[in-house]
Amino acid sequence: MELTTSEKILEKAQALVIAGGYNGFSYADIADAIGIRKASIHHHFPTKAELVAVLVERYTRQAEAGLKSLSEQVPAPAERLRTYLDYWQACILDASQPFCVCAMLAGEMPMLPEGVALHVRAHFRNLAGWLTSVLKAGAEQGQFRLDIPPEEKAQILMASVHGAMLSARALGDPHIFSAVVGPQVERLRI
Repeated sequence: MELTTSEKILEKAQALVIAGGYNGFSYADIADAIGIRKASIHHHFPTKAELVAVLVERYTRQAEAGLKSLSEQVPAPAERLRTYLDYWQACILDASQPFCVCAMLAGEMPMLPEGVALHVRAHFRNLAGWLTSVLKAGAEQGQFRLDIPPEEKAQILMASVHGAMLSARALGDPHIFSAVVGPQVERLRI
């Protein structure tokens, strides 16, 4: 199925955000990449802030659907967490999605338009909620040992995942991701 023009714009914008953040691209970059005029982009997304807000909202919906599916398909919390981390490891190794869109944008939070920042915060809240639920279930089922409340551990784990992405990118070594997050998970196991 062929993508619509707005979907092509969003796909290219996502790749550009992952590569360089909110301020790392312009409508001209998108127009050149997909072979349309800037006016066509403005027709679909009148402002860059609107484009990126729609992009982040779409990314958050996709992430929520993926996490929901993961929760339904992988009943064991420890395996669910491992599958989530393996997903990111694979994305980083094959460079298909080497960085979380929202993590990239969070680094620019003070400079983001408020509409974009709201969507980025929503993504982080959703992810933290999912991680918290996995950690709680794992503790209840005797798979995880938590020395702090699951909400706090979820924040630590989320920061480790995003920090590991950053380190892997900064050092040009995708294997750093698993070197950082692997021990975090092992410390959870009973």
